[in-house]
Amino acid sequence: TTIEEMAFYGCKGLTSVTIPSNVTKIGYFAFYNCSGLTSITIPSKVTSIGESAFWYCTELASIYCKPTTPPELSRSVFNGIPSDAKIYVPSASVSAYKSADRWSNYASKIVGYSF
Repeated sequence: TTIEEMAFYGCKGLTSVTIPSNVTKIGYFAFYNCSGLTSITIPSKVTSIGESAFWYCTELASIYCKPTTPPELSRSVFNGIPSDAKIYVPSASVSAYKSADRWSNYASKIVGYSF
């Protein structure tokens, strides 16, 4: 139920990831510097995303985050992603994400989506 710390650290060959639906936690630096990663789908059961989990994923353009309640974010989770990247969240949860602790740092990237 956990993607361990540094599990895919620096895996430049990853391009798209759909995290299994039973995962509840993404560990720190889990996808750090996966420079080929362009999209990721975070399942609805995820409750926490560790520090710098997606930092320096320099091609990560689309993040599909399915939880209706914003997962707890550690520091620098999405730092280094493209400036035009989008974080798609459930349409009814947009304001909750934009005002949630640390999610508010990425408010301009958060967009409603129907999953």
